[in-house]
Amino acid sequence: FAGYKAGMTHIKLRDNSNSTTKGQLISIPVTVVECPPLKPFSLRFYKKSNYGLKLSHEILAKNLDKELAKKIAMPKKESKEKKVEIDEMRLVVYTQPKLIGKKKKPEIFEVALGNNDIEFGKSLLEKEIKIQDVFKEGQLIDIHAVSKAKGFQGAVKRFGVKLTAKKSEKSRRGPGSLGPWNQQQHVMYRVAHAGQTGYHTRTDYNKLVVKISDKKEEINPKGGFLRYGEIKNDYVLVKGSLPGVVKRLVRLTEP
Repeated sequence: FAGYKAGMTHIKLRDNSNSTTKGQLISIPVTVVECPPLKPFSLRFYKKSNYGLKLSHEILAKNLDKELAKKIAMPKKESKEKKVEIDEMRLVVYTQPKLIGKKKKPEIFEVALGNNDIEFGKSLLEKEIKIQDVFKEGQLIDIHAVSKAKGFQGAVKRFGVKLTAKKSEKSRRGPGSLGPWNQQQHVMYRVAHAGQTGYHTRTDYNKLVVKISDKKEEINPKGGFLRYGEIKNDYVLVKGSLPGVVKRLVRLTEP
């Protein structure tokens, strides 16, 4: 599934971990991810070849949004349904950012279905998919997101190398050594150097889904979330922090 990061808050819950506070009410930080329903774009059928999986044919959904034509090159004609053996079937879905009013262009991605039941796949083309259909409260999920961009930074901020001694020669905020004099004749890639920091795709493993709900009045603070606004759709509360800035797409997968 996919959603948009709205901000953070804290909740009180009864601790069920094996700790000194077991059974007591504790306060934990949670990230709010707004999850408008996903709309199906097409059903794709793949066949194994000598060069990996190859797309054999694709069935488009009937009522597609107009915004998609601006985002991708739409197929000129739909592939005819063939009666061939398929090795893998996937659903292509797209987000509906217009429902949250932050941007217009939807994101498109493929979702593995886990079986090759064509009738089941066709039934998914006719309905929107909600977060409640995919995940349940209390389960663990993995988070895939793009981290905050920090631009070109030095080795201290980028890799956390220690500052050298106060009276050291040359730089204080650089690596102490670039490598030996007499071994390899180049600087190794693993030496800490300055460079691009942040704006990387990162995966957070095993984040707890605390709550999934569609009651917006329970979560919206007065005046809405900072730099985001009010939640208008289904939302999920994930324990702890997530990578990235608010309004950025967050992808949620099974752990």
